[in-house]
Amino acid sequence: MISGSAAAVVAVDLGASTGRVMVGRVEADTLDLVEMGRFGNVPVRVGGTLHWDILRLYRDVLDGLRAAGRAAGPIDSVGVDSWGVDFGLLDQDGRLLGNPVHYRDGRTDGVLGRVLAEVPAAEVYRTTGVQFLPFNTAYQLVAATGTAQLAAASTLLLIPDLIAYWLTGVVGTELTNASTTQLLDARTGRWATGLMRRLGIRPELFGELRRPGDPAGELRSDVYEATGLTGPVRLTTVGSHDTASAVAAVPARDERFAYVSCGTWSLVGVELDRPVLSEASRAANFTNEIGIDGTVRYLRNVMGLWLLQESLRTWAAGGVPVGLDALLRDAARVPALRAVVDPDDPVFLPPGDMPARIATACDRLGQPVPGTAAETVRCIVDSLALAHRAAVADAQRLSGHAVDVVHVVGGGSRNALLCQLTADACGLPVEAGPVEAGALGNVLVQARALGAVAPDLTAMRSLLRATQPVRRYQPARDSGAWASAATRLAGAPAG
Repeated sequence: MISGSAAAVVAVDLGASTGRVMVGRVEADTLDLVEMGRFGNVPVRVGGTLHWDILRLYRDVLDGLRAAGRAAGPIDSVGVDSWGVDFGLLDQDGRLLGNPVHYRDGRTDGVLGRVLAEVPAAEVYRTTGVQFLPFNTAYQLVAATGTAQLAAASTLLLIPDLIAYWLTGVVGTELTNASTTQLLDARTGRWATGLMRRLGIRPELFGELRRPGDPAGELRSDVYEATGLTGPVRLTTVGSHDTASAVAAVPARDERFAYVSCGTWSLVGVELDRPVLSEASRAANFTNEIGIDGTVRYLRNVMGLWLLQESLRTWAAGGVPVGLDALLRDAARVPALRAVVDPDDPVFLPPGDMPARIATACDRLGQPVPGTAAETVRCIVDSLALAHRAAVADAQRLSGHAVDVVHVVGGGSRNALLCQLTADACGLPVEAGPVEAGALGNVLVQARALGAVAPDLTAMRSLLRATQPVRRYQPARDSGAWASAATRLAGAPAG
């Protein structure tokens, strides 16, 4: 602590497309966030396998910590969050055995079906409550069965736990991210060792679980040397799944809210006190992930702005000048809902020519094929708003938790067109912001552990409302066009 009621902390917030290092200064009525470093998170394909460039990411983290020390003075704590499911494997000496494989790599193709042929989906869901996605940690490990790397592994660390281990030398696995693996028991909050054994996964790979707010060691001497930070600086466990941190930073007034944590993925759902493990929930492919203070993030993963990001990358690679703001302005003038696609169609998951895939999908569905970049962008944002609508409605129906407002947080909250369309589609007001929700949730959990803010989520969210800008979007009154588009898409032939 720098004083009795203030904290200066660093949030390392690693997203699937970009990472950032932010300094947060927190007091009872103050919450300031300053960017110290922002960097791309660009995967690398080697020998046909898509990897995360984890050593470059770690270097970028150290650079951000160095900048924080120079600009912000003494630092009390550091916290790390990232995307879920992916991991690094350590040998018995604690050395990384190879760059972590990217969840978009094709090694898990067909694995989910093989697993569910052996272990019924209903049984897996009753145990874990996690949405069936082909790249979940469980299926990545099954895909790696028989490899020399997995045979040599002594420890598995999820990405934020790997970064934390390099910073401190302390091994542990944070609970909110562990809940994304489909290897955690949703009722007990402990590793589902029985399921692991049935899948041929060694339970001894998985370390002791720790919760947001728990101490996770002190920075190592070589980290002090590399960054210039002055010790002691503790590492505090935060909601290390970035969505857990983002949902903690939803500036809600009460519990009657839905959220869209909108970035590369759209995580759309509600916050509950207990998991929903019904057969209807499984059929709707909803997930029960652990949030801050034992809450449940009951949500559906929607492919999100990945479709837009990959389209922009494709156009840029082809030499087509693109500017997102201009594209969105042009897209707003395109007639609404001419063509919509299912963002979660598996064809959109891998990297590649996204505009061509969208055009093919529209043609297959008997809809007008986008002929310009603006028409492609309009198809994307209409389709995402339609997916947000379905997820918000399903979350309420399956959980019995009614909502009055949808909070859009994360980078997507800057996309005014998408926010307005989400309000129109859902028939509910949308409150957009904060943009840096993941970093803010990370900062607040650290500050709370240091005693700088009150210990409950309500107080944390009150501080967010008082200090962070939020823009409100009112829905259009007529939602009939959205209902018609949903019916049209639901009745389309399978791809």
